[in-house]
Amino acid sequence: MEMILNKIMNFVKCGGITVTFPSKRTKAFGDPVLATKLHVRFATSAALNATIRNPSVGFGEGYMKGDVIFLAGSFNELMSFLAANKREFKRWFNIPLVRELPTNNKKHQQKNNISHHYDIGNGFYKLWLDKSMTYSCGYFSTPHTSLEDAQDQKRQHILRKLQLQKGMSLLDIGSGWGSLLISAAQKYRVSGLGITLSDEQLKHSRQAAHEAGVDNLVTFELANYQDLPAQGRKFDRVVSVGMFEHVGRAGMRTYFKTIDNILQDGGVSVLHTISSNNSYGGTNAWLEKYIFPGGRVPAVREIVDLLPQFGMSMVDYESLRLHYALTLEEWLRRYETHAKSIKNDYGTNFYRMWQMYLAVCAANFRAGGIDLSQFVLVKGLNNDLPLTRNYLYGGNRR
Repeated sequence: MEMILNKIMNFVKCGGITVTFPSKRTKAFGDPVLATKLHVRFATSAALNATIRNPSVGFGEGYMKGDVIFLAGSFNELMSFLAANKREFKRWFNIPLVRELPTNNKKHQQKNNISHHYDIGNGFYKLWLDKSMTYSCGYFSTPHTSLEDAQDQKRQHILRKLQLQKGMSLLDIGSGWGSLLISAAQKYRVSGLGITLSDEQLKHSRQAAHEAGVDNLVTFELANYQDLPAQGRKFDRVVSVGMFEHVGRAGMRTYFKTIDNILQDGGVSVLHTISSNNSYGGTNAWLEKYIFPGGRVPAVREIVDLLPQFGMSMVDYESLRLHYALTLEEWLRRYETHAKSIKNDYGTNFYRMWQMYLAVCAANFRAGGIDLSQFVLVKGLNNDLPLTRNYLYGGNRR
């Protein structure tokens, strides 16, 4: 397999990498100076063979086991290197983070998929999330904004996009640990429903709402969004943050059909999702296997194409790609400060698995392999929305 990797790396045209093979032979590829900044060692032949056969799963599993080691650089340098040489590596490795793979995401499987990721335990997430337990992209006014401030700014940014008014009803699909809906009730005095498929998130959300003094305005339920239309529920506003990635390709139509059924005419919906700027969406084989079973990153094109079929129009769009890179980099920094306790509680393989997940995602947002999209959608016609974006940044509402 050393010969095969040699042939692959001889196509390198941008940047450089140094590889130490299981035989302990070391070779630099590409620019010799840049190659000193990215040095990967394959400690076993099994790890090298697996990486060549299936780069995503093979490399990931090798890293988890400690058989793939960075002697210089990190996932940030690696993903930038791969992205820069994507044309050269195309025959061997599908460079984008996402590609279409079969996933198990039927309705009956969705709670198990969500529990796999989100029910690890609230104590685990408290180690590295901000105090509000917000597990989605922050909004950084500067690169030096604290994570706590960035998450609060993100919540306020989304709530302004929703154009909330006192007395409105708001549905939060995939409400996480509850911070967005609680903020909406505190600032705008709206009534709200948050739904999740995670037992741990539900428990935390209800307690947080009680402590914030808004449990008379908002409720949280363990529910699947697909069941809401049959209950006859209607809402003035609908928001979804970091949930759409879990619906799967077949579930995209179901999602928008549900929004069409439960959103009042003229109602506003904000969809906040990781996205692909390619013409296709998909998933990553290692992420599907270990981190997000049933997950799929949608393409922006796929979302936009579906909207007219369900009476929805897009009135605003914003990319927050670099904001998510900054968020993930801070999560990773905080996560790594708890390395000892996480290894003790969950094991070294688990620690490396989550470290790789956070690091690879941060690097891919930096390298442009994936994006973060915020869509502002309207059902039917609404001529009362602001004419400009001034309302988002402290100006007049109209």
